[in-house]
Amino acid sequence: MSAMPSSLADALADVSAEIDARFDTLLAVPGDPRADLYRAMRHAAIGGGKRLRPLLVFATANLFGVDKDSAARVATALEAIHVYSLILAGDCLHALAFEILADPATHPDPFVRADLVLDLAKAAGPAGMAGGQMMDLEADSNRFDLNTVTRLQQMKTGALISASVEAGAILGKLPPEGRVGLRGYAHDLGLAFQIADDLLDAEGDEAVAGKKLRKDDGAGKETFLSLLGADRAREQAHMLVDQAIAHLHAYGQEADLLRDIARFVLERDR
Repeated sequence: MSAMPSSLADALADVSAEIDARFDTLLAVPGDPRADLYRAMRHAAIGGGKRLRPLLVFATANLFGVDKDSAARVATALEAIHVYSLILAGDCLHALAFEILADPATHPDPFVRADLVLDLAKAAGPAGMAGGQMMDLEADSNRFDLNTVTRLQQMKTGALISASVEAGAILGKLPPEGRVGLRGYAHDLGLAFQIADDLLDAEGDEAVAGKKLRKDDGAGKETFLSLLGADRAREQAHMLVDQAIAHLHAYGQEADLLRDIARFVLERDR
């Protein structure tokens, strides 16, 4: 965390605490036979993860003065989808995400709620995260070129990052034609994030990262790193971050948190 600007570190800490508190409330363990299921959901959802996606929701929603509670509810839904993709109790978290978005407490306008549900469904389904995960499974037995790896990562990782940015704009009732810059930011951020992840896996310190690295070694899968080499991959990540920040040219200092998030993608060590 020391590499992050203090404002970003503070924002990340605040968002993490907010998301944990909301999961704690939503996933209160019932006094019935479902208790073990809820404990598994709590174990997966509370106290872990980088909370990048919720932070993107808050940072984008902040551009439009969106009510904090609405942004927090949507951020929690996005994080539920992210966590569900990693664990056995995922079906329940998947349902919880859409329950949150469809609830009038998230936003009083039913059209806003419908847009949020549609956006997240696209990002999580076969044209987004799930489709990318299927392509990732196929990568075990197929040789993918750079274009295919890029598409895989745009779906597997990038779709939910894009949905996080899009959600903030939807909450702010920004029309689709006004979201072009934010979509460009999210697209480039998602690819930069994955390249940085590949570099971290190859070069990072497991003690600092707090997770097993070198998982790509010997796996036989093509990655940005294997296709480009470390130096070119690093250059590409820097270019993508610069492009992401350039997409925010229409915004002033109210978008500084989004800019800090983009820079942090290159600096993170976990």
